[in-house]
Amino acid sequence: MPLALLALAIGAFGIGTTEFVIMGLLPQVGADLEVSVPTAGYLVTGYALGVMFGAPIMTVLGTRMSRKNMLMLLMGLFILGNLVSAVAPVFAVMLVGRVVASLAHGAFFGIGAVVAAELVAPEKKAGAISMMFTGLTVANVVGVPLGTFVGQSAGWRVTFVIVAALGVLGLTGVAKLVPDVPKPSGVRLRHEVAAFRSTQVILAMAMTVLGFGGVFAAITYIAPMMTEVSGFAESSVTWLMVVFGLGMVAGNLIGGRFADRRLMPMLFTALSGLALVLLLFTFLASGKVASVVAVFLIGALGFATVPPLQKRVLDYAHGAPTLASAANIGAFNLGNALSAWLGGLVISAGLGYTAPNAVGSVLTVLALVLAVISRRLELRSARAAAQADPIPGARTAPDGGAASTPVGAVRS
Repeated sequence: MPLALLALAIGAFGIGTTEFVIMGLLPQVGADLEVSVPTAGYLVTGYALGVMFGAPIMTVLGTRMSRKNMLMLLMGLFILGNLVSAVAPVFAVMLVGRVVASLAHGAFFGIGAVVAAELVAPEKKAGAISMMFTGLTVANVVGVPLGTFVGQSAGWRVTFVIVAALGVLGLTGVAKLVPDVPKPSGVRLRHEVAAFRSTQVILAMAMTVLGFGGVFAAITYIAPMMTEVSGFAESSVTWLMVVFGLGMVAGNLIGGRFADRRLMPMLFTALSGLALVLLLFTFLASGKVASVVAVFLIGALGFATVPPLQKRVLDYAHGAPTLASAANIGAFNLGNALSAWLGGLVISAGLGYTAPNAVGSVLTVLALVLAVISRRLELRSARAAAQADPIPGARTAPDGGAASTPVGAVRS
């Protein structure tokens, strides 16, 4: 694998760390900046909204310059945002820093995936893209727990300084190792926007918002839930985040394995299981063993939905996948923002630190309902297309996965 992939993976590692590490540090940040834990939760919401809006905007702006220069600009924003967070004297300034850092998130993964695929032979593209996203996965197993430990031991500001340093390392790697590929030619915004006319693309993004929202309804407030309800020591939050990260790794691998073969059954199973686990976690969070199992399963079942949902968006955004892919990354973070906000509301209403789990279960059930609707529409379209133009490649795969050329997509 080219060394440039290592530079992209380092950038992904830093971005993944800064996104998730805040969840284990909310009590410390809130106490230092003199705000409540629910108010501190807006740091998660602000970051997520920044990714949601920044992903498509920065991706579109990125078509005006070389991909290497755009990646360097994104890493520069990432470094600046984390430094602002590290020195923030008041909550509002830290929120600004989080939003600035978030602008790099979606576009980095969208553009970085394209660059990674171009660095290798066609038959190795999936492995190259996976290599880049490994940085994000490892961040949740190594970077987030270590960042949480450092934040609790030496202060949360030190954590953000270290994350900024990771950004400098990633920027240096991109500058030195990533080839300067000319900006893409012939790209038209109207072609990218046309992908959003597909009902299936919109449904997939809505499932992303609600399904991933279920995950973050619980995980956003994991620190106070585990210490105040489950009875864990504050230092235990670090290894609990490791458990969550291991669940993410397992779920991502399982979801990726089945996304190409049995996409919709995989999605139905993951969403159903996630809704059930979140519901049970609402009532069983006082038990330490049950809590550990639940944290792992939330990570596993939640991230098992990522490959199927991302693939479904790409399948139905045929011919214009870049903006749709970046927008779906934004949709994941809209789910983060929605669930963090709703979770803060139920906690502020006096329903306790386990109430966000119930909110997450409801959101996940709604995602499951949309998945059923999406599948029925897909089957209906497939039957109509088979009667009008019975071409095998245009039919839905019999195993429940998406066909190679989804109905309604432009055929090449």
